[in-house]
Amino acid sequence: MAARLSDGNDLAPESAINITPFIDVMLVLLIIFMVAAPLSTVDVPVDLPVAGARPTQRPADPVVLSLQADGALLLGREPVSPTDLPARLAALTHGDLETRIFVSADKSVAYGEMMGLLNQLRAGGYLKVGLVGLEEAAP
Repeated sequence: MAARLSDGNDLAPESAINITPFIDVMLVLLIIFMVAAPLSTVDVPVDLPVAGARPTQRPADPVVLSLQADGALLLGREPVSPTDLPARLAALTHGDLETRIFVSADKSVAYGEMMGLLNQLRAGGYLKVGLVGLEEAAP
């Protein structure tokens, strides 16, 4: 806030800019955006449709990683623990990180568990991941 200490002419124009109203408006806008930003993301329950894409050519010897409803992991048809998964994948793929890993999961598996498995594959360097699903029945 500006204050004049001289007894000069009271009608003379003041050359200082009062920015207090500007700061008040900016703080109000900041509060409005801070409150409105979290409300712009909405969690909506979604029932995803069945994929109708044509299936791709299956490799001769695919690497299939399965996540069962009870949380058990299977590499091929053999059980594997999450701690042994990187070493077993490296042995199965001969250390080739370009090998596509096919992941199949039970439909009752929680989304968080599936994302945890995909993050574990990404951390191991396997970026080529294919999701296995049932083909859509012909109408």
